Amino acid sequence: MEENEESGELNELSSSQSESTLLKRSAKTSLTCPQCGKSFAYKKSLKVHMKIHTGEKPHTCDQCGKSFTQKCRLKEHMKIHTGEKPYTCDQCGKSFSKANSFKLHLRYHSGKRPYTCDQCGKDFFRTDALKNHRKVHTQEKPHICSLCGKSFTELAALKKHQKRHSGVKNHMCFDCGNVFFDSAQLRRHQRTHTGEKPYNCSHCDKSFSQSEHLKTHERVHTGEKPYPCDQCGKSFARKGHLKGHMKTHTGEKKYHCTHPCSISRS
Repeated sequence: MEENEESGELNELSSSQSESTLLKRSAKTSLTCPQCGKSFAYKKSLKVHMKIHTGEKPHTCDQCGKSFTQKCRLKEHMKIHTGEKPYTCDQCGKSFSKANSFKLHLRYHSGKRPYTCDQCGKDFFRTDALKNHRKVHTQEKPHICSLCGKSFTELAALKKHQKRHSGVKNHMCFDCGNVFFDSAQLRRHQRTHTGEKPYNCSHCDKSFSQSEHLKTHERVHTGEKPYPCDQCGKSFARKGHLKGHMKTHTGEKKYHCTHPCSISRS
C-alpha cells in the first residue's frame, strides 16, 4: 500500500515537473510584444525590439552624438569615423564598413534577387525595395511635396524631388567639375570616368554601369514587357517605346521638318 502511495506521489511529482517544463518552454516561445504583436523566442530579443516603440537609444556615439538601440549597431557605426572597411569585394575591389552592405553589394554582381512580388512576380535585391514596389500595386503614395503637391511612394524619392525645387547641387565631380543633386547621381556619373560596370547580366556576359540599364537589358532575355498601351493592349519592354507607340493613336507625327516645306515623316 505504501509502495503504491509512493509510486502515486512520484507520478504526481513527475507530472508536475513535466507541466512546469512545458510552461517554461511555452513561455520561451510565446514572448509577444504588447505594442505590435510580434513574437520572440528569447526575452533579450523582445527587450531589444521594445526600444523601437519606446524610442530608447542608450548607445551614443562620442564622435557625432548619433544614438542606437543596440551596442553592435554603435560598433558598426564607429567604422564611419575610423574609416575602417573590413569587407572587400574580390570582384571589383570595393570595400565596405558593414557586413550587410557587403552582402547586398555581392548580390548586384551575382544578379541574385531573392525577394519576389506576389502580385506581378518582379524580383528585388532588397526587402525594402520590394516593400516600396508593392505601393505601385496599391497606388499608395504617402509622401507629398509641400511645394507642388506631387506625391511619391518613397520618402527618398520625395527628398530627391525637393532638391530640384531648391536648385541646390552640392555633390561635385572632382574629375570634370559637374555638380549633382545627390550622391547617387554623382556615383552614377563617376562611372563614366572610371569605366566601372558593376551590374552583370546573369543570362549573358554583358555588364552595365547602372542597375536600371541592367534591368532594361534583362527584359531581352525574360521577354518581360511591363509597359502596356491602355488604348490597344500592346506591351513594351521600355517606357520610351510605349511613348513612341502612343503617337500612332494620337496621330502625332514623330518627325517634323524644320524647313519651310512642312514635310513630316511618320
